[in-house]
Parts: sequence; structure tokens; C-alpha cells
Amino acid sequence: MGEPLAFKPLRIGPIELSCPAVLAALAGYSDVTYRLICRQFGAAFCSTEVTLDTSINLSPKLRRKLIQTHPDDHPMAGQIMGCRPDTMAAAARHLVEMGCDVVDLNFACPVRKVIRRGRGGHMMREPETAVAVVRAVKTAVEAPVTVKLRRSFSQDDAAHDAFWRIAEAAFDAGVSAICVHSRSVEARYAGPADWEFLTEVKRRFPDRTVLGSGDLHTAADGVRMLGQTGVDGVSFARGALGNPWIFRQFRQLLAGEAPTQPSLAEQRDVLLKHWDMYREFYGPLRGARMMYRFGIRYARCHPTPKIVRQAFINAQTGPKLPEIVEMYYR
Repeated sequence: MGEPLAFKPLRIGPIELSCPAVLAALAGYSDVTYRLICRQFGAAFCSTEVTLDTSINLSPKLRRKLIQTHPDDHPMAGQIMGCRPDTMAAAARHLVEMGCDVVDLNFACPVRKVIRRGRGGHMMREPETAVAVVRAVKTAVEAPVTVKLRRSFSQDDAAHDAFWRIAEAAFDAGVSAICVHSRSVEARYAGPADWEFLTEVKRRFPDRTVLGSGDLHTAADGVRMLGQTGVDGVSFARGALGNPWIFRQFRQLLAGEAPTQPSLAEQRDVLLKHWDMYREFYGPLRGARMMYRFGIRYARCHPTPKIVRQAFINAQTGPKLPEIVEMYYR
């Protein structure tokens, strides 16, 4: 056992978190069930899946379907994506009315169909539009507002002018924090993340809350990012897929303890609990279908991940999840 590592509390506006690690918005995964699972293992703050502003604004019924909340799922951010100040402001108001503690604006998504429609990472090409959106949302809600950015749109952009313009204007407008993925939009998830850029961001904004993202595959990566870059917190994304234990391990490392790996028995319990939660929140048929994709992710922690992963892939036509758990998680 080593010495506990010193870190300052992570603050998002008036919200002070017990741990400087958060669950990122994960399309198709960070729904209410997985947020609750991650909180069980120490996630102090979670984000909803990214949702289009137009979908949030369409009808109350659709809003309730897209953004599910739970009394134990706080503090949480509702993440929205769009390119018009008025519709983004309206969506932000709805999120706060639904109980979201924070409104998170996604200017970072690198998915091509999102870029083609002028949303997400496309905003790194349109900094003035992004600034207008931030200002409109800040005017519309009293809740803390955060912004997810990438270091640039183009991989060859060495000056990062759009990033600095958006970040500076966002903080000037009263944004509580920015989360920076240290790759370009064009790079998507290829190549190493540029942690030196995170160091520069924190140097430029020493008194502001900056979260880092990119290449956080393990809890040790999160601790290393904190120490190496000086960011105030880390945002676990792909590293947390099917691995809610990453938050427990992160807390253990900060406390100077050896990180514990989940036993097969613990993995079994979490899988069955998640299965029950999915069917409770989404119904037995839809919930079961949705859970299989999570089973594929959970398989990464199993001693024979390829075999278990294939079992979950075949689950629609072969053994169902409880049978797979019985076979492989004894």
C-alpha cells in the first residue's frame, strides 16, 4: 500500500464531487441503468447519452423516453447536441425541468453523419456559432453549463484557434467547466491522444475547471492524466464500457491502495442486476435486446473474453443472458 495521492475536489459550478472522475456521455450506453451501475462502484458524476435538441423539444413523451432519471442518479448532466442557439436553449430548459443538475453541450462528436448535419464536432469549424449557442443556453438556464470540445477540427491545425475562441468565450459567459478530448475531430479515435494539449489548456485556464478525455483505458491512465497534465478531473468513456469497476479502481489508486479486479462472482452479480434493471426500465422484450450489447462489453473483464463475447453476440438466436451467465460466470 502506498501513500494517498493529493488531489483537489472537482467542482462543477456549486456542485462539489467526492472524486475527480466522471462517466462520459456514451451513445447507446450511458442510459439510466448503466449510470446507476457505475455509481455503485464510485462514479461521482454521470452524463446522459447525447440527445438532439430537436428531439428534446419535439414532445414531452419523447423527452421522457430519451432522458430517464432516478432519485439515486444525481448529480447528473443532460448532454445535448445541436447548432441553433434558440433550439439548444429550449432543450436546455427542458433538461433542467426534468431534473438534470447540469446542461452539457456537445461540440465534439466525430461521427460523420453528425458532422454532415452541422452538429457535434462540426462546431469546431464554426466557433462563432458555438459561442452563440453557449451564450443562449447560459441565458436560458440557471443550472451549471459545461461544454465538451476537441482540440481542433482538422488534424493539421496546429494553432487550435477555434478551440481557444470557444473555450475563452464559454468561460467568459459563465460556463462552469469544459471537457477536452485531446484529439481532433478528423482523427476521431485514431492515434494517441495529445495530453500535452491538455497541459496547455490547464496552463491557460488555471482557475477554471477543466476535465480531460482521451486514452483513458484504465484507472491508472486516469491517475496518470491527473498528475501529468494538471487537469481537475478525468472523463472515462470507452474505458468504462462494460467496466464500471474502473471507478472503484481509480478511487483505490488515489487512496494509495492496490486496485482490485472484479471476481467472476462480482461480474455475475452485476450482469444479473443490470439485466433486471433493463427489463424494469424498458420492458422484458426491449430490455433484453438492449442488454445483449452490454454483455458484449462486460465480456472484456472475463478471463476468456473472446469466448464470452461471442456467446453474447449469438444470444439473439442461442442461449439467453441468464444461461450465458450460468455457463461462464460460475
